Amino acid sequence: MKYLILGLMVLFSLGCQQKSKEEKEALTVVALENNFDWLIGNWQRSNETEGKQTYENWVKINKDTYQGFGFTIKENDTIWKEDMRLVHVSDAWNFEVKGKGETDATVFILTKIEEDNFICENEANEFPKKISYSKSDHGILAVISGGDLEIPFEFGPFNMN
Repeated sequence: MKYLILGLMVLFSLGCQQKSKEEKEALTVVALENNFDWLIGNWQRSNETEGKQTYENWVKINKDTYQGFGFTIKENDTIWKEDMRLVHVSDAWNFEVKGKGETDATVFILTKIEEDNFICENEANEFPKKISYSKSDHGILAVISGGDLEIPFEFGPFNMN
């Protein structure tokens, strides 16, 4: 009886891993077909608090890598900045974030993608646990969330010239 239960647990575990791999492969196919080109550009946050300006810039390195850079300025001083990468690694897409002074990036795994939006998650991270981006009528909307806290970042196009 003990071996039967152990065998069933192993089969169940393998079945769950297989489904997870199939789900990752499906997300990868959708991501490669739809791409993330709608992120490309220079963006300025339109819902920032008074006295601050927040910007993001996204470029496409190749079909598997998008590079982003975000920063906030207050009274001509950069008070926050981070490097971001949306990168295809093995059979998954990762959203990697590295803040100023950090040596390692925090990795969020792509868990959902549609034509003009995606969600990445890292339940082990203190905050945020979820990052979502979506194309809007006026630019892009990024939302970071975790627990009861949700912070929207509404971005419109910004001409750096």
